[in-house]
Amino acid sequence: MASSARYDQLVRLMLVGDQTVGKTCLLCQYANHEFHDHHVTTLGVDFRVRLIEVEGKTIKMQIWDTAGQERFLAITKQYYTRAQGCLLVFDICSRSSFESLAKWLLYVKMYAQKDTAVIIIGNKTDLEERRQVATETAQQFADENGILYYETSAKDLKSLEKPFYELCRQVVEATNKSLNSEDNGRVILEQENNTSNQDPPPPAKSKCC
Repeated sequence: MASSARYDQLVRLMLVGDQTVGKTCLLCQYANHEFHDHHVTTLGVDFRVRLIEVEGKTIKMQIWDTAGQERFLAITKQYYTRAQGCLLVFDICSRSSFESLAKWLLYVKMYAQKDTAVIIIGNKTDLEERRQVATETAQQFADENGILYYETSAKDLKSLEKPFYELCRQVVEATNKSLNSEDNGRVILEQENNTSNQDPPPPAKSKCC
């Protein structure tokens, strides 16, 4: 579906994780159905767009691909504040990239909004024979932090559909709750204002004894 098509809601998502974990490959496959074995290292931030249907709405996903090097943090941290959802990506064939998840999760807590949705992705399941991080280990980390965990391969579009959809669904749900809360607050405030604008009741007549 073309990115210029009409949509009901814009959702801003962000891919974060160490360098070479496959963030760019994931994004190119998910947004453009393309896979390339080699990518130029992302400098700062790049982005792609995709439209999906969530709960009867057409959602335009603007997905930011961020650099994994620390020297770009000054550039990328401003995107944390605008993101509504973050995908924390690590390479199942790299123990160090998994151990970095705690750092990336800390950055989300430090720079992103309080209600930012988060999902963890263990990438490169097509290289199972090189696995250094057991599924159970990654799942335990996710459970301890109250985050959903998925394993994917950038070569397999089908494996990417569910985590991106779920993260987008969480953002849409949180946005709807926020809007409903604002609407309810506005109704209560209007009711209070209407009540305060009414003429006070006449004073009770005293009875002479």
